[in-house]
Amino acid sequence: MIILDTIFPLFALFLLGSLLRVTNIIDETFLKTADKLVYYIFFPVMLFWKIGNSTGHADFSFGLCLAGIFGVGLVFCLSLVFIHQSRMPGFQAGSFSQACYRFNTYIGMAVVMNTLGEAGVRHFGILVGFVIPLINVLAVSVLIWYSGQNLGIKDKLFFFVRALVSNPLILGCVAGLLVSRSGFVFPRVMNNTFSLVTSITLPLALISIGGALSFKGLVCHARRSMVAATFKLLVLPVVGFLMLKLFCVTGVPFKTGMIFFCLPTSTAIYVLSAQLNSDTELASAAIMLSTLVSFVSLSVALLL
Repeated sequence: MIILDTIFPLFALFLLGSLLRVTNIIDETFLKTADKLVYYIFFPVMLFWKIGNSTGHADFSFGLCLAGIFGVGLVFCLSLVFIHQSRMPGFQAGSFSQACYRFNTYIGMAVVMNTLGEAGVRHFGILVGFVIPLINVLAVSVLIWYSGQNLGIKDKLFFFVRALVSNPLILGCVAGLLVSRSGFVFPRVMNNTFSLVTSITLPLALISIGGALSFKGLVCHARRSMVAATFKLLVLPVVGFLMLKLFCVTGVPFKTGMIFFCLPTSTAIYVLSAQLNSDTELASAAIMLSTLVSFVSLSVALLL
């Protein structure tokens, strides 16, 4: 029942978003606006509030963060080995690599909130605050390396710094951690305000994801998108499980970590691929396939 109770509502909102898009009740303009609202305002505010409300070192699992960092780093390296061994064209390499380890934060927060409550949300927020900067550096590095653009060191550093400093999710996590460590307690009026502001976040994000899902390019890129999904939804969960055991992570942090490792790939890979001259059709196919197959990986994570 936990699988049905937790995952079915997510896919119901995906389906709703897709139906709204097909029937033209919402359009491309709405989806872009919704993405901006969630990415730049609602979700960073949610992370800031949830993490900021956690006080004391009991809410921080350093082993969970290490497991996330090492797990993602190892799968990143394996994706590069596959790119080299399969002689993948440089135009596709950046999109493929991202699809192997980038994760959908919105789906992760929704699953964690439904299954683990406030404690899980705090662990998840802190975890992504550590992992997102690493992922941005890895993704931009590969995209620049295979982009074919003759960029100097200053240009490369500019992309790195911009990817980190301008990421509102990172800023929300860092601000929340600072508030949490300061011992500041949000008064009731602020908690009520943040609660209202963030209540729309996850439904809007999930509907937007459903509306943006497309089968475009899935037939042409079925093989590589399947390999990317295997890395993301099979290899990464296995590696992640081993890392969690290696760093002795247990309890709610362990459950949070397993959900994190079993998430589908991020929709952000499409945007970054478009910005840095990589294959957007492969990115779209990888997102679509990964999101659909994640029903299985998340079900296994919840059973564990």
